[in-house]
Amino acid sequence: MQNSDQAVETEVNDSGAAEAVNETSSEEASLEDQLVHAQEKTVELEAKLAEVENRYYRLQADFDNSRRRARLDLESSEKYRAQKLISDLLPSIDNFERALQMETDNEQMKSVLQGMEMVYRGLLEALKNEGAEQIEAVGKEFDPQVHQAVMQVEVEGVESNIVVEEFQKGYILKDRVIRPAMVKVNL
Repeated sequence: MQNSDQAVETEVNDSGAAEAVNETSSEEASLEDQLVHAQEKTVELEAKLAEVENRYYRLQADFDNSRRRARLDLESSEKYRAQKLISDLLPSIDNFERALQMETDNEQMKSVLQGMEMVYRGLLEALKNEGAEQIEAVGKEFDPQVHQAVMQVEVEGVESNIVVEEFQKGYILKDRVIRPAMVKVNL
């Protein structure tokens, strides 16, 4: 009987070992599945992280560009703050120039003209203090950036494409043309 008990015991041990092997195999398979799933999840999370980082860097670059543009706009606004005022004053300055070209023998009128000339010089000085200057034209080569040709003539002894007469003065504010000079150009 001992043999049969031992045989039954051996059978039980063998079936327990088989079950243990099966359990170990299924645990290993389950662990492998979990590992594969964890690796897939890691790859997915790394891709999402890369996308978020990329978006962050783009947003940071956009923000830096926005800040730079705002700073440049502010600097430009400050640099050219007087442009509108200067543009509005130019017709009055032109009228002063025409009035100062009058010739008179009357002493009273001469003193009025002297006062007007003082006001005119004061206006020009104020423009200069703001960075505005008259554009030189007569005797200079025609430059379409700063001159507006309204006539062309042929003058002996003057090179081609040279300004021979100025009809209206042009003005430049720092590096920006406020009004081009109206000129007559030699052919």
